[in-house]
Amino acid sequence: MNQSRTDAGPGIAAAVSAMMPEARGELAELVAFRSVADPVQFPKSECDAAAEWVADALRAEGFEDVALLDTPDGTTSVYGHLPGPEGAPTVLLYAHYDVQPPLAEDEWLPPPFELTERADGRWYGRGAADCKGGVLMHLLALRALKASGGVPVGVKVIAEGSEEQGTGGLERYAEAHPELLAADTIVIGDAGNFRVGLPTVTATLRGMVLVRVGVETLQGNLHSGQFGGAAPDALAALVRLLDSLRDEHGDVAVEELRSEATAEGLRYDEEQFRSDAGVLDGVELPGTGGVADRLWARNSVTVLGIDCPPVVGATASVQASARALVSLRIAPGLDVDTALGRLLRHLETHVPWQARLTTEVVGRGEPFSADTASPAYRAMAEAMREAYDGTEMQVAGQGGSIPLCNTLASLYPQAEILLIGLSEPEAHIHAVNESVDPGELERLSVAEARFLQRYAERS
Repeated sequence: MNQSRTDAGPGIAAAVSAMMPEARGELAELVAFRSVADPVQFPKSECDAAAEWVADALRAEGFEDVALLDTPDGTTSVYGHLPGPEGAPTVLLYAHYDVQPPLAEDEWLPPPFELTERADGRWYGRGAADCKGGVLMHLLALRALKASGGVPVGVKVIAEGSEEQGTGGLERYAEAHPELLAADTIVIGDAGNFRVGLPTVTATLRGMVLVRVGVETLQGNLHSGQFGGAAPDALAALVRLLDSLRDEHGDVAVEELRSEATAEGLRYDEEQFRSDAGVLDGVELPGTGGVADRLWARNSVTVLGIDCPPVVGATASVQASARALVSLRIAPGLDVDTALGRLLRHLETHVPWQARLTTEVVGRGEPFSADTASPAYRAMAEAMREAYDGTEMQVAGQGGSIPLCNTLASLYPQAEILLIGLSEPEAHIHAVNESVDPGELERLSVAEARFLQRYAERS
């Protein structure tokens, strides 16, 4: 067995390398689907077509029981099962094919839904890293194993269709069909390395809630000269309310959501973060404590959007109503219901001028913390060390949320859960000009294939 393992490594690496040109073409096909899981922005047919693409890819690899799952939020997840050798463990591989909206399409250097290689060697397109690239990572790993002697474990694949919307369709489907995704180990392909070339597993995720906040003060807009100064301005009320969510340092000001927790594992140098985030010269970073603490171990609040008149075409009016979308990221150790209750109480007690306040929860997900001492983590550390030419695997947190993780941890408490992926800082996920480093796609595909081999051996 040791001899087989030694021989398998170079074979897998060579197989993945040979498959990369085809993988680029496949990723281009998948990126071309405008699979934003919001029919207000893009037709549902775009998500349906992307789901069919994933299903066809699984069938081509010999997966059985391939199914398009209609989840309770009206979206579709794709499932398939590849049986393993008798007595082998089962590994669940996760990714999602839905993507964030492209934002201002005219700000993309290549079009957002056209995979384009630029001079820096990266492949640009919405979803290239988050997380259509993750779908290709799983496919490449499995193909490399088949080319190098066979897949040594049973494999289940689940590709979600609404992860970016946070509407919880797959979580509720899994809860209603708990046998479907049962596995010994789960690999979530929706995280990323701390930086290009530094193999990283993500051990903690923040939870999140999305809340639409509305303020009404008048029956209709009023002339700002005739009524301004005495008429309650809904937009001004909303701005004051949103400003109350942070203190003068930029830390969360919501009572009982303040925190001085510190993050374990990797530290994040402030100058490196400023470069990764593209912070303008002279602009200070909000909040106190280390960067890793603020990103991974503490709560944060962000205003994602405001409905109000745009500057171009605005009239001289006092606004009667205004609305915002607020995101609260919730650190591990605090459940979503408790955090949401504290946020809503703060909004109710801080709205100025007794303006009428409405709130609507439109998305939610629990925080997550993994057991990094498990056998699967040791197998992944070996696999990543080999795929990255001796570089040791690092453990880090992530400020984002993957709501499904806690659902899976609750349903399958004995399963080990690992988070890897392609969303390193240069990928600029959720922003314009998202991209993937093809070298990272290649190395992580090799790492995942080698992990499956080592995990099978340990089992």
